[in-house]
Amino acid sequence: MALAGIVAQLRAHPVAVALELGSVLVCCLLFAGTFVLLATGAPTGRGDPWLALIGVGVAFVLFWTVLVPLYERTR
Repeated sequence: MALAGIVAQLRAHPVAVALELGSVLVCCLLFAGTFVLLATGAPTGRGDPWLALIGVGVAFVLFWTVLVPLYERTR
């Protein structure tokens, strides 16, 4: 899809496109964050960075599997 097509979709469905692009960004950040944390070694102590990464992943999954379907049903 060309850039003009993306812009056309953004104008037609701004919320849906923002959600999709945001999802791609979150996935890329989770992927990169995982490799950064793997490079630092195994967590020691509480492992706060690992817990933060897992928390973001859980929130992302819950958003798409719970909140979006609920919104679509009520709409």
